[in-house]
Amino acid sequence: MYNRILLPTDGSTEMEPVVEHAAAVADRDDALLHGLYVVDSTSVASLPMETGWDGISGLLYDAGVEALNDVERIVDDRAEVERIVTEGRPSAEIVEHAREDDCDLIVMGTHGRGGIDRLLLGSVAERVVRRSPVPVMTVRVGEPGREDPKRDPEQKMRA
Repeated sequence: MYNRILLPTDGSTEMEPVVEHAAAVADRDDALLHGLYVVDSTSVASLPMETGWDGISGLLYDAGVEALNDVERIVDDRAEVERIVTEGRPSAEIVEHAREDDCDLIVMGTHGRGGIDRLLLGSVAERVVRRSPVPVMTVRVGEPGREDPKRDPEQKMRA
């Protein structure tokens, strides 16, 4: 069903279930995974001027390489992973790469923030869902054991 799956990652340990989902779909459909790490240039603009962009850019690029190493480690031999590290606004870069690389699915994590957190922080996943030319599969990530019992019937039963 899917041939090219875009898998954006932020390099956090919370991304593991997202990568697992993407790997399972890619394995089932014999699809190519496009692992994407976006160096968020919008957040770097708030750094003090004496901080050199070149040094920070290099560190952030290295973090992207490590994040994609983690993706490959988790995916193992279930799918081929094409690695992409780019710079820009994450939601815009994700949508752009989905278009440019002819991806037919985006699999990404969402923190499930609501209320004031979402209002203040925004949501990369929400912006991608609104602008994506292809289906977006979101996988909720977060701290283990912090699930909302109203949303998780099994946890509600354990409580």
